[in-house]
Amino acid sequence: MADTARTPQAAGFDLDAYLQRIGWEGERRADAATLRGVHLAHMRGIPFENLDALRRTAPSLDPADLMAKLVHSRRGGYCYEHNTLLACALEALGFGVTRLAARVVVGADRVESRPRTHMTLLVEEPGDPQPYLADVGFGAIGALLEPVPLTAGVEFRDAERRHRLVHAPHHGPLELWVLQAHDRVKGDWADQYAFTLEPFEKPDFEVINWHIGTNPRSPFTQRVYAQSITAERHLLLNGPQLTRTRADGAVVEQEVTEEEQARRLLDEEFGIEVPDGMRVLSQ
Repeated sequence: MADTARTPQAAGFDLDAYLQRIGWEGERRADAATLRGVHLAHMRGIPFENLDALRRTAPSLDPADLMAKLVHSRRGGYCYEHNTLLACALEALGFGVTRLAARVVVGADRVESRPRTHMTLLVEEPGDPQPYLADVGFGAIGALLEPVPLTAGVEFRDAERRHRLVHAPHHGPLELWVLQAHDRVKGDWADQYAFTLEPFEKPDFEVINWHIGTNPRSPFTQRVYAQSITAERHLLLNGPQLTRTRADGAVVEQEVTEEEQARRLLDEEFGIEVPDGMRVLSQ
């Protein structure tokens, strides 16, 4: 199969450096195998973290700044950064990408009780009518490891996780999709986030990003939140609570009470270099 014609790279984005950062050495084609491989490599190659928001600073979503932070530095980011970076890569490879805004509904009683604050992606392969939901920026154990086809009511296995998409009733004119993750411990399905297929543009996410990164009521401005994923485990630091979840579902929790301990964990286990002069556990 010949390489699919690619679209020009976004100004400031370097596909070679990005693929090297995530460790992807496979084909550079706009096909399903490349989409799955790049997505999984990104999830395991770049950590999730909110250190900028913890300092009440909305991170830049400019491709050059994302390259400097997530690719050329030992840093990560949150959903807008990760998924903007992935979108740049997929577009450079020749995929069609639509940015979507979702309502995070983990623990919510109603979909409508949460605002649209999460960025996710609808990805299309040239010549294939089946679009995919892709998302490398959901900082939770229920996150996608690989993209899944946009098909309702079908269970998908993405790496070592299980997901499905379902429709939910709502009062709007567009179909409401809900991403669900299978809870291995409870043995049932848990809602992760809800979205419609209405495209959102760069100015929309600049506003949402500023709100989440600076609002004192935002969860990301109140406590450190970092995630690292390998084939063997999911590692989450949520404030002082460190949770290790093994691939078989076993969970080990630990309290992190010392600043130096938190910085060492972020450095050695998450691959995150904390900026000089910043306190992680207390602001």
